Amino acid sequence: MEALAADTEAALAGRFADFSRVARGNTERVLGAFKRHRVSDAHFAGTTGYGYNDAGRETLDAVYAEVMGTEDALVRLQFVNGTHAIACALFGALSPGETLLSAVGAPYDTLGGVIGLSETPPFGSLAHYGVGYVQADPAPDGGPDWAALTRLLRARPIRAALIQRSRGYGDRRALSMDEVERLTALVHGESPGTVVVVDNCYGEFVEEREPGHAGADLVAGSLIKNPGGGLALTGGYVAGRQALVERAAARLTAPGIGRACGATLGQNRALFQGLFLAPHTVSQALMTAAFCAGLMERLGFAADPGPLDARRDIIQRVRFGAPEPLLRFCQGLQAGSPVDAFAVPEPWAMPGYDHPVVMAAGTFVQGASIELSCDAPMRPPYDAFLQGGLTYEAGRMGVMRGACQLTIDD
Repeated sequence: MEALAADTEAALAGRFADFSRVARGNTERVLGAFKRHRVSDAHFAGTTGYGYNDAGRETLDAVYAEVMGTEDALVRLQFVNGTHAIACALFGALSPGETLLSAVGAPYDTLGGVIGLSETPPFGSLAHYGVGYVQADPAPDGGPDWAALTRLLRARPIRAALIQRSRGYGDRRALSMDEVERLTALVHGESPGTVVVVDNCYGEFVEEREPGHAGADLVAGSLIKNPGGGLALTGGYVAGRQALVERAAARLTAPGIGRACGATLGQNRALFQGLFLAPHTVSQALMTAAFCAGLMERLGFAADPGPLDARRDIIQRVRFGAPEPLLRFCQGLQAGSPVDAFAVPEPWAMPGYDHPVVMAAGTFVQGASIELSCDAPMRPPYDAFLQGGLTYEAGRMGVMRGACQLTIDD
């Protein structure tokens, strides 16, 4: 296995250099924002209770807005996950009687409840409040179906268009920033009043631009994924046009309160430092994903993206074709984790999913996808989705431990 790993790394030297180059550019942008907004030790103090007049929180909002290429940003510990942040963005953009368009197929599983895609829409979902929904299915190559999307935009008024940047648990592929920009231009061109909302989860700092730089009206994501750099303990962000960010804030807290409340509880330092580390940390996750793809292909498993393919998010899909090897890989990866290495992952009914999900996640922060983890819905074709790796060295070891588990003969 070590020999296979060495061969894999030798073939990836050029890709690793590309990841480092992107990390340098993104680090320069983050450092510039820190400097222009005069980040200092005084911003690391936290607030309690209502959290009024938290200078660190307000400066972090401004830094995120600049880094994300937007007018404004709302960065809060009170977002419980990425789904929550995206939901607030959607509720801020939509009103009863209006219509949401999903631009590239069905959204990530956990957004189904937010939108209300079931026969009986959940209480509080967009459908419950009378928001309509249509979607443009992906093209055969897994990317946008431009013709279908154009027809839908011309067929009826669309208030908001959701663009999911990463692949989720499907055959769709992650979108490049050039594609996000083209999608945004198409939506705005065909329907000038439509708000483009980008689910940015797993995509931050993978390329040298963010959706705000590509014209998106709202961008949302999770702090325990890419932008938290492995230090954020919880939280999420919404960035975009100021009026829309304010509406998302009203959904997060309450109308009339909005962004004025939200104690930071001594976590400002971790959020600033995590953002500072994020470009490098994402490069480590990309190296881990490419290594996983190369090693698994050498063992006879299909990997998408391939080891030398361009990366648009940090997610690596591996197709196992059967439940047993998938479960073995996840269990091996868990055994190679720094936390809970003694635990044995088993499928369970994870909230928000239609199928049992197995998740290997020996992480310092529960569920942090920027740390090395691998999860999979236990359904055909039995694809595993690996993401993260705070350091390439540890990510390499974890992937190798998972691969070794596949070779064990009962």
